[in-house]
Amino acid sequence: QVQLVESGGGSVQAGGSLRLSCAASVYTYDIDIDCMGWFRQAPGKQREGIAVISRSGGKTYFADSVKGRFTVSEDKAKNTLHLQMNSLKVEDTAMYYCAADFLPHEIARPQDWTYWGQGTQVTVFS
Repeated sequence: QVQLVESGGGSVQAGGSLRLSCAASVYTYDIDIDCMGWFRQAPGKQREGIAVISRSGGKTYFADSVKGRFTVSEDKAKNTLHLQMNSLKVEDTAMYYCAADFLPHEIARPQDWTYWGQGTQVTVFS
């Protein structure tokens, strides 16, 4: 019902910036997406939520590890989600995934989210 395609990953030196984008194609016309978010997973680690926009709640949530460095924005009309990542650190290296759902979900519970993109790799080198 929802197809998500991420773009914008790459390699960057520590301290640099990257901007990720997620394009959502929605094939259900009677309900709207409630939440969209960015998650990441580094090798050997669990997937973690880093930024979520709750449309029904009108709020944005960030993981503590990225607060002050990352910002998230969306274009509701185009169903696109962006993640601006500044002051990148080596520990930000991970596969970054876009997720969406028609129901509200928490940033801390990636297992509850239904729709996922294929991911885009972000590598930060020192």
